[in-house]
Amino acid sequence: MVDNPEAEPLDQRRLSISRVEMGLIATLFIVWLPGLAQLVEVWRTVEYASHGFLVPLVAIWAATAHRAELARLEVRPLSGGFVLMGGVAVGYVIVLLINDPTLLGLMAVLTVVASVLALRGRAWASTLRFSLGYLLFMVPLPSAWVTPLIVKLQLLVSSLGVEILQNAGVAIYRQGNVLTLPGDLSLFVAEACSGITSLITLIPIGVFIAYFTESVLWRRLLIVAAVVPIALAMNLVRVILTVLVSIHVSVEVATGGPLHEWAGVVTYVVGCGFLLGVGALMRRLLPERELDPLR
Repeated sequence: MVDNPEAEPLDQRRLSISRVEMGLIATLFIVWLPGLAQLVEVWRTVEYASHGFLVPLVAIWAATAHRAELARLEVRPLSGGFVLMGGVAVGYVIVLLINDPTLLGLMAVLTVVASVLALRGRAWASTLRFSLGYLLFMVPLPSAWVTPLIVKLQLLVSSLGVEILQNAGVAIYRQGNVLTLPGDLSLFVAEACSGITSLITLIPIGVFIAYFTESVLWRRLLIVAAVVPIALAMNLVRVILTVLVSIHVSVEVATGGPLHEWAGVVTYVVGCGFLLGVGALMRRLLPERELDPLR
């Protein structure tokens, strides 16, 4: 952000939270305890939603990157902001009774946005738009959307894995998501091996990396788009290695115990590394200064 000499002077006191704001935040937290309990239960039990615990923390950290800009902004609460908060509160109660995790997550984000507008105003909400928008990643996806995707990914990963192994000379056959290995061994490509967890959890990381490492829109979009092939490729490698370990060691070792769990962690970490690598490669081959002569 380029400093504007005509902008409001820095005033660190604007970053402090007043007693009224503190009281309102505490009240909202108490009111939202039942809703948070429902969201936490989903994040805890649904593997591909477990990143929901970290999203608010990342959003808060991202907001601190704008503290200098926020210190220049006057606090101008939105007219009718508390009416907006009241409307969101009514929606929260209705959604809480419906017990829909997706709608509940959306209401949580709307509550935060309405609070910023009511307490600090539009300029603050605009400056914090990335952090506020990033909170959407903590919203649990509807199972009606995810389940068909899991089935397609399971079939895709199992069919590609079998084709690669067959071309490498491995005697393996597939019937749906069941793989038949040498020695009459069977291996089932389960939901965890579909790549859905890697895909859904790497997208927020890709967005975060793109926002803080790039400033050109198409470069940011390219990093986020790279999540899909990276996540699928890493999971495909994981499935192939699982098959090979099953053949040469045992199915129990390959599909259970610490080896299987650490394979998922390594796949995730390597995927993050590849995302960083995509950005580094772009900066090396296409420096932003060459793209924008005004820089």
